[in-house]
Amino acid sequence: MKKWQKKLSYIFEHHVETTSSEYHEALHVSYSQGRYQLSTENAIYSFGDLYTNYFQAFEQINLDNRKVEKVLILGFGLGSIPMMLEQFFGKKYHYTAVEIDEEILYLAHKYVTHELTSPIETICTDAAFFVQQCDEVFDIVCVDLFLDDIIPDTFQKQDFLLNVKKLIAPKGILLYNRLALTKDDKAKSEAFMKNEFLPVFPKGRYLDVDGNWMFLNE
Repeated sequence: MKKWQKKLSYIFEHHVETTSSEYHEALHVSYSQGRYQLSTENAIYSFGDLYTNYFQAFEQINLDNRKVEKVLILGFGLGSIPMMLEQFFGKKYHYTAVEIDEEILYLAHKYVTHELTSPIETICTDAAFFVQQCDEVFDIVCVDLFLDDIIPDTFQKQDFLLNVKKLIAPKGILLYNRLALTKDDKAKSEAFMKNEFLPVFPKGRYLDVDGNWMFLNE
C-alpha cells in the first residue's frame, strides 16, 4: 500500500479483493487502519495487531519471562500472530503454521508474510491430522480453528486436545481461542472447559479477551 492509502485507511476501509475456496464461499481482504484484514461473512480471521484476542493474551502471559523458540499455529489466517509478535512485541521466533485452506495461505503470503523476517514454515493440511502425526514440541501452541464463526466439533474433543498436549514443550503454553461474545457462546465455552478441556489440562484456565475466551493449559 502507498503512504496515502495507508493514511486514508484510518478513515475508510478499502476493499482489496474477494475470493473463494473449497472451505469458504467468500474470503474478503480489506485494508483498514493500516492493516490487512481477512474476514468471512460472520468472522474476522486476521487483522494484524488488532486481532485483539491474541494481542491481549500475549500481553498477559508476559513473553519476556518465557523462553520461546518455536511456535505452532493451528489456523493461520493472514498471519496475525507472527506479525504482531515480530512487529509489536519485538520477538523473532520460528513458526510452524498449519492451515487447511490453500487459498488462505496464498493470501497470507501475498499480503503479509513477505514483510516478516521470522522463519515461517507453512503446511497445508488438516490440523487434526497434523497433531496426530507431529513428533515435535513447541514453546507456544496457538489453536485458532474456525470455519466462519464455528469451531468444528473435531477440535473441541478430548482426543484432539490430548494430541495437542503432547506437542507442548515442558513449561510451554497453549492458547486456545474460543468465542465468548454472547450468552450462548459463553455457555458453550463453559461446557467445553468443564467436559473437554479440564480433563486434559487440570490446571487450565482462561483469559477474557475482548469478546473471546483464551484457554490456557496452566
